[in-house]
Amino acid sequence: MPDTLTIQDNRTGKTYEIPIVDGTIRSTDLKQIKTGADDFGLMAYDPAFLNTASTRSAITDIDGDKGILRYRGYPIEQLAEHSTYLEVAYLLLHGDLPNESQLQEWETSISQHTVVHENVKQLMEGFRYDAHPMGMFISTVAAMSTFYPDAKNVRDPECRMKQIHRLIAKAPTIAAFSYRHCQGRPYNYPHNRLGYTANFLAMMFKMTDNPYEPHQVLARALDILFILHADHEQNCSTNAMRAIGSSEADPYSALAGAAAALYGPLHGGANEAVLNMLQEIGHVKNVPGFIEEVKAGKRKLMGFGHRIYKNYDPRAKIIKRTADEVFAVTGRNPLLDIAIELEKIALNEEYFVKRKLYPNVDFYSGLIYEAMGLPMSIFPVLFAIPRAAGWLAQWSEMLQDSEQKIARPRQIYTGSDVRDYVPLGKRK
Repeated sequence: MPDTLTIQDNRTGKTYEIPIVDGTIRSTDLKQIKTGADDFGLMAYDPAFLNTASTRSAITDIDGDKGILRYRGYPIEQLAEHSTYLEVAYLLLHGDLPNESQLQEWETSISQHTVVHENVKQLMEGFRYDAHPMGMFISTVAAMSTFYPDAKNVRDPECRMKQIHRLIAKAPTIAAFSYRHCQGRPYNYPHNRLGYTANFLAMMFKMTDNPYEPHQVLARALDILFILHADHEQNCSTNAMRAIGSSEADPYSALAGAAAALYGPLHGGANEAVLNMLQEIGHVKNVPGFIEEVKAGKRKLMGFGHRIYKNYDPRAKIIKRTADEVFAVTGRNPLLDIAIELEKIALNEEYFVKRKLYPNVDFYSGLIYEAMGLPMSIFPVLFAIPRAAGWLAQWSEMLQDSEQKIARPRQIYTGSDVRDYVPLGKRK
């Protein structure tokens, strides 16, 4: 016998049996619960989707209570230790880890798409000297839809994959160009003999015609950070990618919309907020006083707590280890001592333990980026580059899901009832 939920409508006295599948009921099954023929039917009201599943997905699995994050079933800890970002991107998009020949073909294809059209470069050169890198990234990705009109054929699997290759390949190039623009420096073209993250660092920091060889530890650290940020279930920006994609918009437009959602300080700008907090605290001796102000509701503890995780964010543990490796090369960031003391107090004091405020992925990532010489303005872009693979995997999955239609939430109307128009001269 299938699982069901019995609902009695006390307004009418009627009883309904609602099927339960995978721990959920379909909201459309509530429409049968009516008070009369003119009643639309019962709806679920869920601001911000706090408890609503909008899709079935086989890409990312999160158990927030247990602190588990898996891509296609693989624990994030194993992928961060053994994989490269491009290997993980392949996994997200194709469902399985590649064999040697598949990985080589995938990496070669990505390397062949890293260069952007010269008109794209000219477009970026037209931004103000102080334009924010994320604004440049969003605008440029959106503009790329005009360079690839075939991208509108979203129902063609081969065409979809071609755009996916292009976007994953060109995202670091556009990001590096936006950074160089803000620095007033000439743009560096891709160096395809280098790996994905090493190439990105070269485009960012190469200053002369001399060969640039990024430090292997830093390139690997960035690779790990990219893996950790590649996907994270149905977050704000992924929801935006799926919503825009549901109208069958091209992937460049959809990804630009997802990046715009990521731009917000409550999403992609959180690690910048952590750095600002640590700089404001200034010294380890000021941590106890800051903690007391947090408890009193006068300050916010940035980088702690998560909408999903009610345990230690598994990505934060990996990043903390990565930070030690980076600082061994760049030198120890003085803010690290403040961060460690904050974490120590938060993990032991009842106020924070009771509220399940554990460090999240943003707590240490900003420290690593800063140690690598990356300014805070580029942080959201560094989030967008790896998340492109997750967005595109979610977009592709959505297009192949027969249950998905154009996104169109319902609303509860709270405005005025019908009113007659009053001519301008007679209005009070």
